[in-house]
Amino acid sequence: MTLLSDRSAGHSAGYSTGGTDSPLVSAGPAAWRGRDLAGSRDWIVAFSETEVAEIEGAVARALERRIALPDLGREDFPLPRLAERLGALANEVVRGRGFVLLRGLPVARWSRQQSAVAFWGLGRHFGDPVPQNAEGHLLGHVTDIGKDPANPAHRIYQTRHRHLFHTDSCDIVGLLCLRKAKAGGLSRIVSSTTLVNEIARRRPDLAAVLAAPFTVDRKGEVPAGKGPTYALPIVHHHAGEVSVIYARDFIEAAQRFPEVPRLSAEQIAAMDLLDELANDPDLYLDMAFEPGDIQLLHNHQILHARTAYEDHPEPHRRRHLLRLWLSAPNGRELPPAFAERYGEVRRGRRRGGIVVPGQIPSAPLDAA
Repeated sequence: MTLLSDRSAGHSAGYSTGGTDSPLVSAGPAAWRGRDLAGSRDWIVAFSETEVAEIEGAVARALERRIALPDLGREDFPLPRLAERLGALANEVVRGRGFVLLRGLPVARWSRQQSAVAFWGLGRHFGDPVPQNAEGHLLGHVTDIGKDPANPAHRIYQTRHRHLFHTDSCDIVGLLCLRKAKAGGLSRIVSSTTLVNEIARRRPDLAAVLAAPFTVDRKGEVPAGKGPTYALPIVHHHAGEVSVIYARDFIEAAQRFPEVPRLSAEQIAAMDLLDELANDPDLYLDMAFEPGDIQLLHNHQILHARTAYEDHPEPHRRRHLLRLWLSAPNGRELPPAFAERYGEVRRGRRRGGIVVPGQIPSAPLDAA
């Protein structure tokens, strides 16, 4: 695999202002196009038999010690030979292209607990898990549990419905495929840096709109001292980098509150253009997960989506992914405005996730 260290030491050399009123534009490794990567497999990293054996040994030791997942740290999941490679991949995720697909975990012969421990332990080499919902779940389950996609309080990842392009509230999101769908369910990703570049080139007026605040619904997951909505721009130019935070359904859901300002025609046009470009086959990249695949995405420079899918009728065969939201200790500097959603924004601190009063962190092995 080509790693960032082989290409450049960072992004800053790839930025230009293009004029005093022009947004920053990136020409670094984060600004990729799907068409250029579709025929490549540089972004797929297959575990060797030796590496799988090392992972299995770490899983066995963790289970023997009966360490609960929330208490299982990186030091409890030692990978002497694999750790250096994982460190390079973590650097690629947060400093390079922004994503990687790890392949080859033998989940078909592992128990759910073994798979969860392996995923958690590998994830700890990329960051610290943060809560994914108000219940405090550090280990999430992406599977259809019959939720209504039309209900603004429900989450699309708990349905078979198409999931629109969005980011999650963390530095890195990780998914482990336990079982794939009967048909469909492709993971679709796009470089948000490329999207910002394109919008700045085509419609600089709308680029400026995206850099101004939008009102976002918390959908009932309200931190202490906060209100049910908050204001945050979609596009942020900070410390020489472009960071994007976007979930259109959360923005539109905020319109249910009468005190929230109505979306302007310019805001709607800006999101429409962002969505149109994200869904351009020239720009996005599709991934078909196989059982044992782990996808890791840098939220600040990648938007992700999922196509609708048809599932198997038998419950034990239905599509099921495990999910981690990770705070990356080597993550980028985030703009202060992210504090409204992330709480802490400083590098090296645990940041992001859904943190609400009365929450008890847990890592359930089964979907709710």
